[in-house]
Amino acid sequence: MKDSEYISIAQFAKILGISRIAVYQKIKKGQIKAIRIGRSFAIPKKYMTDVTGKTISEKDKKIIDEAVKKTFQEYGELLKLLGRE
Repeated sequence: MKDSEYISIAQFAKILGISRIAVYQKIKKGQIKAIRIGRSFAIPKKYMTDVTGKTISEKDKKIIDEAVKKTFQEYGELLKLLGRE
């Protein structure tokens, strides 16, 4: 899995300007497509346009990519373990 292909629930909530709980509810209702990694979810960037109705700016892409890289650097092993559950 390429880390730059996905964003976290928190990042997606920030982009949409809604709470993380609201994003989880939309995932549960099927309004947002997400994949489960352990007990967490990741949202494929390719679905961003479907939900937001707009494309992500290059500036936002860089911010998201850096956040995802940092997350994988800090929690990569833990995410791998959670993915096996």
